[in-house]
Amino acid sequence: MLGNFQSLIQSSIPVLIDFYAEWCQPCKVQSPILLEIAREQQGNLRVVKIDVDKNPEIAGRYQVRSVPTLMLFKNGNLLWENSGVMTKQQLTEVVKTVANN
Repeated sequence: MLGNFQSLIQSSIPVLIDFYAEWCQPCKVQSPILLEIAREQQGNLRVVKIDVDKNPEIAGRYQVRSVPTLMLFKNGNLLWENSGVMTKQQLTEVVKTVANN
């Protein structure tokens, strides 16, 4: 999966990674918000969920210490990261200001 992850984040379209776990209650709150953003930003943003329990090598490489952790990549570069639940408005603003610069 690590190789696939590396090629995924090389995209010129911004990629929002959601590091989550099945047992995480805040992750369950974040998930529908991310789905809505993915629908609205289709073609301009890709949202990818990475289960930290199934992909510990990726979580370790990016030093994910809590879930949910969100990271925004473009052209292989980490542009932004945040741990904890964010609102749709907060995430939309981050994508607009960070990913489009």
